[in-house]
Amino acid sequence: MKQKIEELKGRFEAGLSAARDEAELDALRVAFLGKKGEITDLLKGMRDLTPEGKKEAGQLINTLKNEVEASITARAEALKNEALERAIREAKHYNPTLPKKTDRGSYHPITLVARRLADIFSGMGFTVEDFVEVVDDYQCFEALNIPKYHPARDMQDTYYLENGQLLKTQTSAAQNHIMKKYGAPLRAIFPGRCFRNEATDACHENTFFQMEGMMIDKDISISNLIYFMKKMLSEVFESDINVRLRPGYFPFTEPGFELDISCTICGGKGCPSCKNSGWLELCPCGMIHPNVLIAGGIDPDEYTGFAFGLGMTRLAMMKYGVKDIRDFNSGNLKALSQFESL
Repeated sequence: MKQKIEELKGRFEAGLSAARDEAELDALRVAFLGKKGEITDLLKGMRDLTPEGKKEAGQLINTLKNEVEASITARAEALKNEALERAIREAKHYNPTLPKKTDRGSYHPITLVARRLADIFSGMGFTVEDFVEVVDDYQCFEALNIPKYHPARDMQDTYYLENGQLLKTQTSAAQNHIMKKYGAPLRAIFPGRCFRNEATDACHENTFFQMEGMMIDKDISISNLIYFMKKMLSEVFESDINVRLRPGYFPFTEPGFELDISCTICGGKGCPSCKNSGWLELCPCGMIHPNVLIAGGIDPDEYTGFAFGLGMTRLAMMKYGVKDIRDFNSGNLKALSQFESL
């Protein structure tokens, strides 16, 4: 048996040296390690040996098997490197003296803002959710305390599809789904793209990004809302930002507010980006209306909560000093490639 093993080892080494490509190497692997291979035949031949002989032969065969496997792996790597070097030598356009090309793509500024916000709110215990862009009337309006023919629908010029569904006009369309998914208590944010048939200008687009957020628990108040909004803004801008909270009407909040920030482009003096007011509307928010909680299967007598709809596109404008919102959807690579990180 020992002599057979040595002979087999010699034939393998000869075959390994002769293998010139991956196909020949794979054929060698099958010939020695396959179910009907040489090493398998050696194992079958152990049945006629004495117990002491089986022990000795088993050790030798296992050693041979391990050597064969290791040698095939090493030879495969070597063949791969040889093929790469050959391709480089044969490629006429390859010039090793040229400098390495360092041009690379960059993330879109809104993507950078979305990732930063996700990190901030994840650190505060919020779950990051995703939601569809095509929704039905119930999700976008009725579940948010906006029944059919309610005048609040006129605030959002909506894109309706032929099948009766629509492009979501606000990330609030996910509120009902998230409440039914998790129940109470919950902390969740859900960023997404929204669509409205609006006239475009320096601060309005028909396609824009928002991030909805909700926190529902016992004894949640406006103080909690203000704390999380200020915490988020200070983390994003890495400095204190002037904010103001003023009353605002939203059917799905009671009470409702508009959270504005001082325009960072003009320093609060007034410019086209802030409609010459010095302030930019950033985050409609408020305490979740009891009817919305009921629609989501949550008892408003036991739980309260706040919700906010953060304008990520406008936040990116303020963070990066982009004066015209239309630049984000322009596809201008020269402008967009300036953004590396937030």
